[in-house]
Amino acid sequence: MRQRILVIEDEESIGLAVRDELEFEGFDVVLIEDGSAGLQAVLDDPPDLIVLDLMLPGMSGFEVCREVRRRDLTTPIVILTARTQEVDRVRGLDLGADDYLVKPFSLAELLARIRAVLRRAAIPAPGSGSPLCLEMAGLKVDPRKHRVLKHNREVKLTFKEFKLLELLLRNPGEVISRDEFLDQVWGKDVFVTHRTVDTHISALRKKIEDNPEEPSYILSVRGVGYKFNEDLTEP
Repeated sequence: MRQRILVIEDEESIGLAVRDELEFEGFDVVLIEDGSAGLQAVLDDPPDLIVLDLMLPGMSGFEVCREVRRRDLTTPIVILTARTQEVDRVRGLDLGADDYLVKPFSLAELLARIRAVLRRAAIPAPGSGSPLCLEMAGLKVDPRKHRVLKHNREVKLTFKEFKLLELLLRNPGEVISRDEFLDQVWGKDVFVTHRTVDTHISALRKKIEDNPEEPSYILSVRGVGYKFNEDLTEP
């Protein structure tokens, strides 16, 4: 089945060029020029990936990204931005985007990044083995269904939170550095900082820990990173 990509871009020349290139490469493409309409299209029928401009009429790309993640949709998002300030790129990634590209960009690079993001979304991290269910201490993670249960109650996680938890559960007791999280969850060619990892771990703890201030599942290793508590039974 052909993968479907939603392009939300109000510059007609860019939007048409991106659409034509992606269709030529075998994707089904929907092009929308308004942020509000783009968000509604995502909510009505989530695509396999979103290409999202930041400066949009109706609703900014930042707002679209925030709302998509607030609805617990894990659809990968690649941001297109004319903004060169580092703070804007980091803000987009912190809101849940998976990658970004600064205008002007080449269609070949956009295509490469889209394929890389789709691969990260579809398959386990290198060396992680087959995508079987992971269970430990009352937590159950199903990579195939992208579903998390805690004591048989579903926990809604964002795409990045899910990937962080999956990586931790595949390596119980092993310390995973912030750099390893960045490489395996965000990708080697995406600029994000260690603070981004800490922010997402904090959000994840709030959803799975009984007391996020005194976590039982995800333990901090000062100056290095985090590990899943392999000695935990039933918190």
